[in-house]
Amino acid sequence: MSTPEPSPAADKPFDPNEYPPLDLVSPQLTVRAVLTGCLVGGVLALCNIYAGLKIGWGFNMSITAMLIAFGIFKAFRPIGMLENNVNQTAASSAASISSAGLVSAIPAYTILTDHHLSYVVLVVWTAAVSFVGVVVAIGLRRQMIVVDKLPFPGGVASAETIKQIYAQGKEAMARVMMLLGGAVTGATIKLVAHFAKLHPLGLPGSIGAKAGAASGATKYTFANLGFSLEPSVLMVGVGAIIGIRAGVSLMLGAVVSWLWLAPIALDEGWAAPGALEPDAMWFGSINKWMLWPGVAMMVTASLTSFAFSGKSMMNAMRRTSGAVEDPNDVPRKVFLGALIGALALAAITQTAFFGIPLWLAIGAVLFTFVLAIVAGRVSGETGITPVGPMGKVTQLVFGVLSPGDVAGNLMAANVTGGAASQTADLLHDLKTGALIGASPRAQAVGQSFGVVAGAIIGSAGYLLLIPDPKGMLLVTEEWPAPAVAAWKAVAELFREGFDAMPTMAMEAMAIAGGLGIVLALLEKLLPKKAVTWVPSPGSIGLAMVVPALYSVSMFVGAIVAFVLTKTKPEWSKRFLIVLAAGLIAGESLVGVGLAIWQTVAGMMG
Repeated sequence: MSTPEPSPAADKPFDPNEYPPLDLVSPQLTVRAVLTGCLVGGVLALCNIYAGLKIGWGFNMSITAMLIAFGIFKAFRPIGMLENNVNQTAASSAASISSAGLVSAIPAYTILTDHHLSYVVLVVWTAAVSFVGVVVAIGLRRQMIVVDKLPFPGGVASAETIKQIYAQGKEAMARVMMLLGGAVTGATIKLVAHFAKLHPLGLPGSIGAKAGAASGATKYTFANLGFSLEPSVLMVGVGAIIGIRAGVSLMLGAVVSWLWLAPIALDEGWAAPGALEPDAMWFGSINKWMLWPGVAMMVTASLTSFAFSGKSMMNAMRRTSGAVEDPNDVPRKVFLGALIGALALAAITQTAFFGIPLWLAIGAVLFTFVLAIVAGRVSGETGITPVGPMGKVTQLVFGVLSPGDVAGNLMAANVTGGAASQTADLLHDLKTGALIGASPRAQAVGQSFGVVAGAIIGSAGYLLLIPDPKGMLLVTEEWPAPAVAAWKAVAELFREGFDAMPTMAMEAMAIAGGLGIVLALLEKLLPKKAVTWVPSPGSIGLAMVVPALYSVSMFVGAIVAFVLTKTKPEWSKRFLIVLAAGLIAGESLVGVGLAIWQTVAGMMG
C-alpha cells in the first residue's frame, strides 16, 4: 500500500503567520475530493441540525471530515493532503448549512406565521443565503489572510492537524504525538463531563444589588453573571492560538460588561434576572439587553478597521495594464460575476418566497455584505463567528424600515446570519489552505459544491426532524431550540420598531459604538509596539454577547500560552500550537460523536 507524498511544508516548524509557496502540481480539485466532502458534510449537517435544535450549538466539521476521508482512502488509493483539504472545505461548508436558518430563523418564521416552507424552497433559500457568504469570503481573502494575517484559530487547528497526518520524520512524529496527546486530553475531558453530567463551576464571589433593585434580588453571584469554570478545554485551546492581546481583551470585556454593566442593568430594570438561585446563569435574559452595545462595538470597530484597507482591496480588484493575475486568487471576472449573481439570487428569493419589496430585499443583501465582513474579521481574531448578533442587527434595521413585518424581519436577518457563517467558514478554510500551500480557487469550488450538498441533504433532514415547528411546540424541554427562541423574541420585539427596544439600549449602543471607533483608530494609527497595549474592540464586543465563561476559558488559554512562550520558547515554537490544536480537535470530535449518537438515538426512539 502506497503512502501519499507529504507536502514539503509538513516537516518544517509550524508558523501560522508564514505561508509556503503555492503548490499547483499536487492533485487538489479532484472528483473524489469534492464528492467525499459533499457526502460526508451532508451527513454531518444532519448532526448539526439536531444539535442546534437541542442546544443551539453546532460543530465545525473540518477536522472530522479530513480524518474520515484519510481513513476511507487509506485502504484503497490514499488521498493526498491537498485533495483532503478540498474535501474538508466542502464538508465544513455542507455541515454548516444549519446556520443558514434551519435552527433559527426558519422555524421561528413558521411558528409566527404558520407558513410552512416546501422542500424545494428550503433548498433554494439556504443555498442562496450561503452563497452570499462564499462570495464575500473570496473577496476578503487577500486582505484578511495575506495582508492582515488574522489568526483564524479554527483554520490554524485544521492546518496543524492535516499537516501532522501527512508529515514524516522524527520531528514530525514528535509533533504528531503531542497532537494526539492533546486530542486524547480534550476527548477524555469531554467524555467525563458528558457522562458525569458536570456543569460549569461558578467562581466564588457576588455583587450586592442596590436597595430596592428592580430585579428583586439581594445579590448577584458570579455564577449568575456567567463567571464560571467550564469543564472543557476547547476554548482554552482557542485562547492559546488567538494570543495574549485578544485573550486579555476578552477578559476585560467580560469584566466590564458582566460584572459592571449587567448589575447596573439588573438594578435599574433594563434587563431581567433569571431563576433566583445562586448557581443559575442568567445569560439568556441579560443578553437581550447586553446584545446591543456588544454588536455596536463589533460593527463600528470592524468597519473602521476595514475602511483603512478599502483602498488596497479596490486596487486588488482593479485591472492593471499588463498585470499577471495572481494564481492565489479566484479570477476577477469570475468573482465579479459571482458577486452579482449572489446579490440577485438572494434578493429575488426574498421577494418570491416572503413578499419582501425588491428595493428592501436588495438593501438587505447589500447590508449583509457589510455585516459578513464584520463577522469574518471577528471570527478571524477570536475563532467565534457572531452569527446571531449579525442577524440581530439586520432585524433592528428592518424593525425600523418595515415595522410589523415579521416575515421580512426574520428572513432578511436570515440572509445575514447564513452569509456571516459561510464567510467565516470559508475564511478559516482558506487560512488552512494558505498554511499548506493550497489553491484558493480549488477551495472556493469545493465550498460552492458543499453549499449545494448541504442545502439538499440538510433541508431534507430538517423536514424529517421538524415537520411541524408550531405543532411540535419547539422551545420546550424536549426541543429547547434556544436560537429559535432568540430570533422569535426579537422579531416580536421589533413589531413596534425602536419603541420596543430595551430601556437604555440605544444609549448603550451609542457609547459602545463610539468606543469601538476610537479603539480601532488607535490600532491603525499608533506605532506597532504601542498597539500591543490597546484593547481589541472586536474581542471586547464579542465578550459582551457570549457567556462570560467562554471569555474566562480563552483568557486562561492565552495566559498559559504567553507564560510558556516566555519561559520555554523553543518548546513552545515546536509544540504549543500543536497541543492547542489537539485540544480543539479532541473535544470537537467527541462532541460530534456524541451529537451523532444522540441524533441516531432520537430518530430510533
